[in-house]
Amino acid sequence: MVSTRAYGPSLAQRLCEPFDSLQRLGRRAILALLGIAVGCAAVVALLNIGHNAQRQAMAVFKGMGSDLLVADVQWPAGAHLSAQATQPFDAQAVREAEPGLRAISPLSLSSVRVSLHGRTHDALLAGVDPQLAEVLDLRLIEGRFISPYDSRSTHAVLGERLAADLAAQGMPVMPGAQLQIAGYVFQVIGVLHGIGQNPLLPLSIDDSLLIPLEGMRRLVSAPQVGTVLARTADGTDPLAVAPRLHARLQTALPGRTIDVQAPQQLLAGIAQQSRLFSWLLAGLGGIALLVGGVGVMNVMLMNVSERRREIGVRMALGARPQDIAWLFLLEAVVLAVTGAAGGAVLGVGAGWLFTLLSGWADFSLAPLSLPLGIGGAVLTGLFFGLSPALSAARLQPVQALRDD
Repeated sequence: MVSTRAYGPSLAQRLCEPFDSLQRLGRRAILALLGIAVGCAAVVALLNIGHNAQRQAMAVFKGMGSDLLVADVQWPAGAHLSAQATQPFDAQAVREAEPGLRAISPLSLSSVRVSLHGRTHDALLAGVDPQLAEVLDLRLIEGRFISPYDSRSTHAVLGERLAADLAAQGMPVMPGAQLQIAGYVFQVIGVLHGIGQNPLLPLSIDDSLLIPLEGMRRLVSAPQVGTVLARTADGTDPLAVAPRLHARLQTALPGRTIDVQAPQQLLAGIAQQSRLFSWLLAGLGGIALLVGGVGVMNVMLMNVSERRREIGVRMALGARPQDIAWLFLLEAVVLAVTGAAGGAVLGVGAGWLFTLLSGWADFSLAPLSLPLGIGGAVLTGLFFGLSPALSAARLQPVQALRDD
C-alpha cells in the first residue's frame, strides 16, 4: 500500500530545526540577532521621533488659529506720506464689505516709556481695534477690554507678562491704576490672560500695552497701520477669503504693499517638510537595518561552511535541495523575526523616551513605524539569508562528505 504522506520533513520539523541549529551557533547567532534588532529599533524609533516632531510643530502653528489671516502692510521705502495715507483705517467698513470675515483689527506699534509711582518701564504700545479680542480670542484676568466707546478715551489694557514685570519692579497695576505715557495719563481698564507667542504676529500680546487705535495720535504724530489681523467666519475657507481681503485692504490703504498670510499655508508647508524629515530618518534607520542584514548573511555563510558534512549526510539520506534551502532560510528568518520583535520594543521605548525628554506633547505611535520596522527586518533577513541557503542547496553530496 502506497503512503499518501508528503515526502520530506513535516511543518513542525521544519519550524523546530532552525531553533536547534541556532542554539548551537551560540554567540554568533546572538550577534546577528542584535544587528537586526538594532536596525529595526532605529527604523521604529526614528519614524516615531519624526512623527512626534511633526505633531509638535503642527500643534504650535495650529495654536495660532487656522482661521486667522495676517496682512503685513508696508509703506514703500522713500515714499512721502500723503494726507490720504494718514487717514484713519475703517476696520468696520472692511468687515461689513467682506462677508467672509468675522472680525478684523489693525495694529499700529510704537515703543514707549511707562511711568507709575515715580518708576519707569519700557514697553511696546499697540493701537488696536476693539475687535482684536474676537480676532485673537482674548480673555481677561480682571477688568474689561477696549470697547467702541473708548475710541477717544485714554484707556489701556495690559498683557499678562507686562503686568507681572511692572509688579516685579514695584509698580503693581490693576483696573483703575493710572499710567503716565508721554505726558498723558492712561487708565488701566483690564489685564489679559496670557496667550503665548504667535510666530505670525509682529508683537507679543503678553508683553504689550493696548490702547484704542485712535489714541495713538496723541503719542505718535503720524501713526501707521503696520499689520491687519482678521478672523474668518465659521465654515469659510481662509484661503478663499485671503485674496479678497488683500483687494479690500489695497483699496482702504492706498499706496501700501500688502501681503496676506494664512496659517493654513504654513501648516501645509510644515506638514510636507515634516513628512520628508520622517522619511529621511527612516532611510537612516534602513541603513542600520542593512548593516544588520549583512551580519545575518555573514553568520549564515559561516554556518553553511561549518555544516558541509552535515549537509552531505542529509542529502545522502534522501534530503532534497529544497529541504536544505528551507533549513537555512528558516534559520535566517528566525533570526530576523526574533531581532525584529526585540527591536520594535526597543524602538518604541526609545521614541517615547525622546518625546518625554524633549518636553513635547503626549507620545503618539507612528502608524507605519511597526509595519515598516518589523516588515523591513523580516524582508532583510529573507534577502540576506537567501544566498547562503541557495549555496547550501547546490552542494553535491559526494563533495560535501569529502570535506573535513
